[in-house]
Amino acid sequence: MVKAYAQEHIYKHPWERVTSASWRKFADPENKRILSHILEVDTLNHKVDVEVGKLYTTRAITIHTPGPWFIRRIVGQEICHCVESTVVDGQSRTMQLTTRNISLQKFIEVEEKIRYDPHPNNPNGWTICKQETSIRIKPLSRLASMAEKIEQRCVDKFQQNSAKGREVMERMCKYLEAESGGMSL
Repeated sequence: MVKAYAQEHIYKHPWERVTSASWRKFADPENKRILSHILEVDTLNHKVDVEVGKLYTTRAITIHTPGPWFIRRIVGQEICHCVESTVVDGQSRTMQLTTRNISLQKFIEVEEKIRYDPHPNNPNGWTICKQETSIRIKPLSRLASMAEKIEQRCVDKFQQNSAKGREVMERMCKYLEAESGGMSL
């Protein structure tokens, strides 16, 4: 069984500001309090392909094991390691992030995709964020009703964390706006 959800959010900020906020959201001390499920973020590599105008980045993200407390009891681990791959295309003004867990895979598989694009109705002022997340609890797939309930609890937790992430992004965008003197980027 796989639980999946998708959501969209419109940031009333230009794409350049939103993508800058995305890079900075884990570094701000206030954001660390709000995003308390994120324990550590380390850049593993980054590469700029000047011929095609793209930036490729890979980061390691350590989080509290996703889902409700009893999932941590079942898997016997408090932390989960994830890899985030990001592609920024400066020419087409797109930023795509894909995050997958690399630990706990025999118990749970989580994949989150986020894409930032200029909003089609206001490309220089707003940014549309599309987020898709899929969660699969593996050992419980034979016990469909229990697996479904646990997957739903995991989805609920991810949606709560997504709301916190949007709050942090909005805060960072406002900070960046103030830093630039309120001018559009």
